[in-house]
Amino acid sequence: MASSEPNDDVKRVKILIIGAGMAGLSAANHLAKNGMTDFLVLEASNKIGGRIFSAQTGKHRLELGANWIHGVLGNPLYEIAIANGLIDIVHVPKPHRVVAATEDGKQVPFGVLQEMYQAYVCFLRRCEEYFLCQYLPPEGINSVGEHLGLEMALFLERVSDPAQRHLRSLIFRCLLKRETCIAGCHSMSDIDLMQLGSYTELQGGNIALPSGYSSILDPVSRLIPPQNILKKHPVSTIRWRYSEELLIGNSVVSPGTDSGIDLYGLGDTGNESDDSDVTVTGDTPPESSPNSSREPSSEKECISVIENLPTNEERNIQPEGGSESAPASEPNSSEDKEGSAEDQKRSTFGSIPRRRKSRKRKSHHPNVEVVCENGQHFYADHVICCVPLGVLKTQASQLFSPSLPQYKLRSIDKLLFDTVDKIFLEYDRPFLNPEVSEVMLLWDSDECCSDTKEMKNRWYRKIYSFSKISETLLLAWISGKEAEYMETLSHEEVAETCTNILRKFLNDPFVPKPRSCICTTWGSQPYFRGSYTAIAVGASQDDIDNVAQPLYSNDQQAKPVVLFAGEHTHSSFYSTVHGAYLTGRSAAQILLAPDSPEELILEADEDASDLSAWIQGIALQ
Repeated sequence: MASSEPNDDVKRVKILIIGAGMAGLSAANHLAKNGMTDFLVLEASNKIGGRIFSAQTGKHRLELGANWIHGVLGNPLYEIAIANGLIDIVHVPKPHRVVAATEDGKQVPFGVLQEMYQAYVCFLRRCEEYFLCQYLPPEGINSVGEHLGLEMALFLERVSDPAQRHLRSLIFRCLLKRETCIAGCHSMSDIDLMQLGSYTELQGGNIALPSGYSSILDPVSRLIPPQNILKKHPVSTIRWRYSEELLIGNSVVSPGTDSGIDLYGLGDTGNESDDSDVTVTGDTPPESSPNSSREPSSEKECISVIENLPTNEERNIQPEGGSESAPASEPNSSEDKEGSAEDQKRSTFGSIPRRRKSRKRKSHHPNVEVVCENGQHFYADHVICCVPLGVLKTQASQLFSPSLPQYKLRSIDKLLFDTVDKIFLEYDRPFLNPEVSEVMLLWDSDECCSDTKEMKNRWYRKIYSFSKISETLLLAWISGKEAEYMETLSHEEVAETCTNILRKFLNDPFVPKPRSCICTTWGSQPYFRGSYTAIAVGASQDDIDNVAQPLYSNDQQAKPVVLFAGEHTHSSFYSTVHGAYLTGRSAAQILLAPDSPEELILEADEDASDLSAWIQGIALQ
């Protein structure tokens, strides 16, 4: 989809969407589908799709980013793919035959490999039960890696032969390395045990798109006007209290003065803001359920935050880039205590007594100003921020002005967004047995490498297998610190190392060198800074909900100024493309919904005999 450059350095729209990944495209698509086209999508790179990136090399199509549609039942992306003929439903996949080899080139009996895989899956399911059944793990066991290690130690106690015990431990370590690529972490000791089951796995397995995952982008973006997507527009600043700064004269030139810039659109100054009506109460926003899914609940959660907001006089707005003052009612304890997260959400605007009233606010100022690195300024009433979590972790404190609330910054910091990379090896001719689809590497070493000084001679030990994409294309996965180190190497160095690995494990000195080697670099990409979200030890679904919480800049807004979308904002489908799609769609729906009506207070008849009789007389609309 082609981008369009604006004619001026200033652009005013109703909604700005930052990021043209799946979340941003989903939001824009939902707006356009409902007849709302007064929006712009600002994309930092020169392509849409974000972490969806299919590339062609020779006769092979490579999935450099997202690989599969995860699940069938209830997956909107599967439904889109089916509706657009992107999936061959009669395709019969080839049998998947795995061989496992040790460093001395000896293959492991398939029965032993199958035994260990079944045991490992059982161990992993037991880890998930802590979240699903809400019971406590053994004392001192906090991570998935620790629990799996405990299970494995108990399992190996039953194996009397030391050689067989060692062989099974090598298989277990290989499966753990594989799991780090699935979870998106350096080590499974980084993943919180109590939260592993929070991820909801949709039934149906992993589905690949024959024409490439990027083919899903066309039906998702088809309705979006091409001129509404601006590529090569990285955002440097989101001033999300811009209208408040204008109203209080916070060193901001008021629009319509000598600058000659009309920020109000078409010079129409006679209409009130669409978001001028609101009923404010002092109720505490309800806490989100740890088992809730972002997609069905996010709209209620976003709307609920409108409560407990202060008046203009009670709010203490800091200058651009400054921090917010704590409300007078805030306890004297350190604001880093985790137990005060909900209080900090409410203290975004200060603490107020319960009140019920409606007021009109006549303001034509845009709620938010977005400044791009190319110097262009954009103004909008609402922003949907679809920036990846990796970028938020490195830039959130500078990206937003004023800074994000402390509870949100802490949750961004607590969540995990590590690097998972792929290594593609393309050959001129086949050399693996046609019946073999994957070669597992049973490295005779202990833990993954963490010391950067040792990384040069050990990074490749994190590669757990080479799998066939075709007879002449192999794929290896690598995660964590080893993946980050691999990104610093040339493709020639990686190709030579992989060739030596294959020759060693296959016990074949004639394994050819690849014609080409292509490696992904998600960790060092400035607009991603990693691959996908995981819940680290000490974090929880609540942190995902905190990141997803929208922002209001004043107490008269019926809808949020800033909404957040992306896979990192879905508490059940984090790390998936369909999670990103659902959160983008939900954010757009919140902005499309009509403003909340004024509060209706019903009083019971004094003669009513009981409460139930009175309730039955109310007709719910």
